[in-house]
Amino acid sequence: MRSPFIGRGLALLCIVAFFTWTAVRSIGAGPASPKLPFPKADVDSPLAEAKGQETVVLAGGCFWGVQGVFEHLKGVHSAVSGYAGGHIESPGYETVSTGLTGHAESVNVTFDPSQVSFGTILMVYFSVAHDPTQLNRQGPDTGSQYRSAIFYSNDKQKDIAIAYVKQLDAAQVYPRKIVTQIAPLKAFYRAEEYHQDYLTNHPNDPYIVYNDLPKISNFKKNFPQLYQ
Repeated sequence: MRSPFIGRGLALLCIVAFFTWTAVRSIGAGPASPKLPFPKADVDSPLAEAKGQETVVLAGGCFWGVQGVFEHLKGVHSAVSGYAGGHIESPGYETVSTGLTGHAESVNVTFDPSQVSFGTILMVYFSVAHDPTQLNRQGPDTGSQYRSAIFYSNDKQKDIAIAYVKQLDAAQVYPRKIVTQIAPLKAFYRAEEYHQDYLTNHPNDPYIVYNDLPKISNFKKNFPQLYQ
């Protein structure tokens, strides 16, 4: 279990995590890079004619980096770190970190469908926010609480997500199959305040430097028209 005050905050432990990640990567179980340019979703909803709000909850490892990415996506109103997909009410970081509650560290993304399509949300999620081929891990973090998951809010989101995964796998965009869970959103619980905007507030944290700032850089490089 990682503590935000110890495991994530101390440079020594973060460096150890980084070299552990490198060792795992060397035996073929580490992060996979996608083929570029990353494809848009063939099945997508058109931009809405009027402004509005729509929500989806996305999990992809530590929520710090996922939140940081989506805070930079044009058309996103808010990105909130929290917990979803578990079987107890009102979970906290310490209990979720045990891996026994069934929750995943997640981000509640609220966006304007007149400015950004759901397919575009997923394109960013699958390409730069995390590696969707890693099962129950992401970088140095392991356990089901770090799984890749889309918790959809409606059937249209579900259909687009399923179609996009099939599209990416068929095109072999990644060297391994995508393992992202696609499930209905039952509940989302906001994480503790010290987790909110962590990347923005702690850009020099070694964990952020090694694991999350590269996501922001890749987003800005690969999708400059979407970055804000």
